[in-house]
Amino acid sequence: MGDMQEAGGGIPRIIVIRGQRVILDQDLAKVYGVTTMALNQAVRRNPKRFPSRFCLTVEREEVTILISQNVISSFGWGGRRKPPLAFTEHGALMVAAVLNSDRAVAMSIFVIEAFIRMREEVAANAFILKRLSDIDRSLIVHDEALRDLYQKLLPLLAPQPESEKRKIGFG
Repeated sequence: MGDMQEAGGGIPRIIVIRGQRVILDQDLAKVYGVTTMALNQAVRRNPKRFPSRFCLTVEREEVTILISQNVISSFGWGGRRKPPLAFTEHGALMVAAVLNSDRAVAMSIFVIEAFIRMREEVAANAFILKRLSDIDRSLIVHDEALRDLYQKLLPLLAPQPESEKRKIGFG
């Protein structure tokens, strides 16, 4: 289950689960100013609006990892009773439609901007990594060329044996 990682530091907290960037129901509820229970009820009342590519139910192994990373509270007294829902960018926007409040509309723009910022950061990091890879390849080529040049110059730099030295003058 090693494919979960946090991908953003601010609110809303966007994490990666199963290779998809998502926001958990509890974080989305805070953004929209509703309880997690109210958000999940609105989602359950509108199942056709939330296909699996918009909304994932977090599996037990993933929940264990999220608990250990302090992303969600533990199950039991005072904690969650059911596994959290995780919403993709499109799912998070669909939640705004089913909540249908002024705050939900305003916050949906905030959520879109958070996903856009994240995409821009990922693209910038990919560009930097590609550039570093290009520089690395260039250095390897230059290193090989310098090594070859050094090997060719090495015989010229070595001292000549005494017998091969010509004497200067009459003798």
